[in-house]
Amino acid sequence: MTMPEDVLTYNRTLIEQFRADGGESLGNRPLLLLSTVGRRSGQERTSPMMYVRSGDRLLVIASNNGAREDPHWYRNLLADPSVTVELPGERFTARAEPLSGDDYDREWAAIKQEAPFFAEHEARAGRRIPIVALIRTA
Repeated sequence: MTMPEDVLTYNRTLIEQFRADGGESLGNRPLLLLSTVGRRSGQERTSPMMYVRSGDRLLVIASNNGAREDPHWYRNLLADPSVTVELPGERFTARAEPLSGDDYDREWAAIKQEAPFFAEHEARAGRRIPIVALIRTA
């Protein structure tokens, strides 16, 4: 997927569409909204993103469309792992836990098998792409 030049406007539109129809108009990739607290601003920041279900976990991938740096939302949740997750018809608080070790290796292989474009993101980025489990707390 090619990202638009004005990503903030694009994301605002996705968020509005998601909240209006639960993501039905957004295609076949599962989408959630992740709200973090800005590590410098202290303001709530909401990002639309694809997620993967792995057992009872929701996993989000910090590929940043293959950019060399981690996305802001990832840096925010490292500073404060308390997040809010929105799925169609559901909103809950969660704790964000980056995967590591064998868990990371197993999930990353499965994600790239299911969605090969993440392998392209990894090659472009030249960095280890973080995967984060969103663990429901309420």
